[in-house]
Amino acid sequence: MAIKYIDEIKLEGKRVFIRADLNVPLTESGDVADDTRIQEVLPTIRYALRNGAKVIIASHLGRPKGKADPKYSIKPVAKRLQELLDREVIVPEEISSEIVSDGVRLLASQLKEGQILMLENLRFNAGEEKNDPEFSKQLASLCEIYVNDAFAVSHRAHASVEGITKFVDTCVAGFLMRKEIKYLGKLLENPDRPFVAILGGAKVSDKIAVIENLLDRVNALIIGGAMAYTFLKQKGVKVGDSLVEDDKLLTAQKVFDGAKARKVKLVLPVDHVIAKKVEAGAESKTTTSENIPTGWKGVDVGPKTVELFKNEIASSATIFWNGPLGVFEVKEFSNGTFEIAKALAASDATTVVGGGDSVAAINEAGVADKINHISTGGGASLEFLEGQKLPGILALESEGE
Repeated sequence: MAIKYIDEIKLEGKRVFIRADLNVPLTESGDVADDTRIQEVLPTIRYALRNGAKVIIASHLGRPKGKADPKYSIKPVAKRLQELLDREVIVPEEISSEIVSDGVRLLASQLKEGQILMLENLRFNAGEEKNDPEFSKQLASLCEIYVNDAFAVSHRAHASVEGITKFVDTCVAGFLMRKEIKYLGKLLENPDRPFVAILGGAKVSDKIAVIENLLDRVNALIIGGAMAYTFLKQKGVKVGDSLVEDDKLLTAQKVFDGAKARKVKLVLPVDHVIAKKVEAGAESKTTTSENIPTGWKGVDVGPKTVELFKNEIASSATIFWNGPLGVFEVKEFSNGTFEIAKALAASDATTVVGGGDSVAAINEAGVADKINHISTGGGASLEFLEGQKLPGILALESEGE
């Protein structure tokens, strides 16, 4: 079923509801600390404005747990958006859990072409996360066209993501959604080969579904981060006091067997940076082999492993990376993660990065502009690559029937 996009319909004179993900970090003083997510949705907003739409923007911010809390007001986000667009963004004065109040209905009905109204934090209303049909209907009453440009929350069946589509006749996706579906969809359907996936992070349990789905698609699978120690232990390697999920050892064996059956190259660390404690300034050293002595924990991949991983990256045509390769938030244990970030940037392959920590590493390494696609949705991108149908996308496909 085809999804329609914002540039395939007429917007002039219409009230257009854009669901964005503007869940950005704020400073102590209440200003936007990082406007990346706002920047990502600007092409969709600008397109709507250029084409004569009356724009209504909605997002959640933080976790206010269904109650109005000034700490989570959308106002700082509206202020930053106003600066970036260089035009007024109207925000309701009242901070209330009644998102669609009489005042908001009036503001929406009085919008002129090219004007913008931003709703207060959607999660101030408990009906948002409950996907309450009544709240969905209230949101839908504000518009004639619904645009989902919030891929990062499209794995949630929430009122502004899934419920609203039942009450609006014309439902389409925005440009950011198109980009996410294009790049992530290509990984699953027809990646240029060789295709390598690099998976890191703490737990096998967090990644097992995506590993199982990607095994049918990749030529090589690189596993790093703390979850590598579960695989190494199952292989018979001594892992010292490293983090291991003992209840996932059989799962690790199934991955070994699955990779062998599919002739997928499974690449694990061959040396490690190890430490007595996982903290800055802790005693640390590098192993000469894949074994880790008792009393030590693996905290990063070693130099031989970095070169091994880099060689795989250099010979690949498509690369997907999710999850750090060590405790990269501690400077002494960040080398492996940053080296891989730089290797991806230097690669001629199509590079796709997803997940908050991997994205943070790409940004800190200063190479974000050299990555083909940085996914805005950590959980959403993993669920997409697990082969799941995301409620927000499915709702748009249903509309296209």
